[in-house]
Amino acid sequence: MTGPFRVAVDKQAPSVFKAMNAVAAEIGARAQAVGLSRRIVELVNVRVSQINRCAFCLDLHTRRAREAGETEQRLAVLPAWREVDLFEPAERAALEIAESVATVDGEHIDDANYAPLHEFLDDDQIAVLVWTAITIGAYNRVSIMSAHRVRERT
Repeated sequence: MTGPFRVAVDKQAPSVFKAMNAVAAEIGARAQAVGLSRRIVELVNVRVSQINRCAFCLDLHTRRAREAGETEQRLAVLPAWREVDLFEPAERAALEIAESVATVDGEHIDDANYAPLHEFLDDDQIAVLVWTAITIGAYNRVSIMSAHRVRERT
């Protein structure tokens, strides 16, 4: 909940937030242009938001993932995606990217784990997925620092 002491950074600096939205829109257009489905993009958004524990972005992007055809089962097991056989190779590569970008204080993706990404994604797709993870991470921080509220839905 936002208190009187909490600055809603998106509202305090609307031109900066507008520029962030323009970057996100460009990434979305680029994702479509390079053949990435909305579903795979939303998997990255959800996974990064899980790692960053951003409730607002999780609420938003799990809904968008469902709209893009994502299943409840896959969303439920997403934190343990390596343990199940429910994700396609390109999705697994995208999730590797998501986790590598989101966990900069943890283990980074090394060359041995980066090379296989090219079996399932081309350079343009890898670049878009990296930008997707970077951008949702920025949105996570805006929402967390601004204490954006999750509204109950019925």
